[in-house]
Amino acid sequence: MSTVSPRAPDAGPGGHSERTRTLGLLALAALGWVALYALNEYLWDAVVGWLGLDLNTRAVGAVHFFLYDTVKIFLLLTGLMFVVGMLRASLDLDKARDYLQGRGLFVGLVLAVVLGVVTPFCSCSSIPLFIGFVAAGIPLSITLTFLIASPLISEIAAIMIGDQFGWHIAAVYVAAGSALSLVIGWIFSRFDLNRWVEPMVFTTKVAALRADGHVPSLRERVDAALEETKDIFRSVWLWVLLGVGIGAVIHGWVPADFFVRFAGPDNPLAVVVATLAGIPLYVNGAGVVPIAEALWAKGMSLGTVMAFTMSTIALSVPQAVMLRRVLKPPLLAIFFGTVAVGIMIIGFLFNLIG
Repeated sequence: MSTVSPRAPDAGPGGHSERTRTLGLLALAALGWVALYALNEYLWDAVVGWLGLDLNTRAVGAVHFFLYDTVKIFLLLTGLMFVVGMLRASLDLDKARDYLQGRGLFVGLVLAVVLGVVTPFCSCSSIPLFIGFVAAGIPLSITLTFLIASPLISEIAAIMIGDQFGWHIAAVYVAAGSALSLVIGWIFSRFDLNRWVEPMVFTTKVAALRADGHVPSLRERVDAALEETKDIFRSVWLWVLLGVGIGAVIHGWVPADFFVRFAGPDNPLAVVVATLAGIPLYVNGAGVVPIAEALWAKGMSLGTVMAFTMSTIALSVPQAVMLRRVLKPPLLAIFFGTVAVGIMIIGFLFNLIG
């Protein structure tokens, strides 16, 4: 008695040709995305030069920053959300979650920190991947750990800190940032925070695609990932524009004399002042370390300088604006407050050691 093997989703008449066409379109789209991402800054530089504008002026610099950063985050949002959607549609996430749970929370938190270290994102650019992780059902404590570690433990910042402050300071900076991410992730794991995540993150096309054990074809996976990317893009694009717009307005506004005056070595609350003053600024690791070195040279204590550096990199007003579309106000406040307090503690410890 013969048996008939179940047909693979992409098998059958026309199935292989359809799969080939889909793979070809994906390859072209990937090449186009990479080209746009690589040329983004150069294109806006060329536009500024073509118009004969001076990029060093505050207004032109702010507009250039807004255009460049908006395109960058939109590209990351669409590209990363599509890739995460495809992975979720292709992999058995229940097995992945079981794998993580079977090895304990600590392994998941460490993996989140490692992923944060190897993804060179700023506080805003890490949000698309964070959304994808939350939508995939990864525990919120682990995804929030990644959201802290990705901007905070910046390879560029660590290298520049090593060059300007000493490599032992860079090593302590990386260790402190990693420890802060792990500790806060563990604290978050003690509470049920899912109720403070906006429902739109969980109600996605990919989640419905694999219902009842259905094994989707490549075309179905691509279509679901595209629809999910479009849905999330429609939900957050205005918040991205608003967040980057705020960042562009305050971009480059770093009053060194103000920090030296109010966060100098004679102020016992200098670490608190530097941390809170650094949060509104939207500067990446490469931009803030030279400022930190100048503040240190003017007499600011090392712990205060590190607190300023960490808060500037890890937290920002644009990040809060974008995260508000994903997180409800209580969780947003808890996230910012906990990270800020943790940075202050690190700053005080740096001052005691130094």
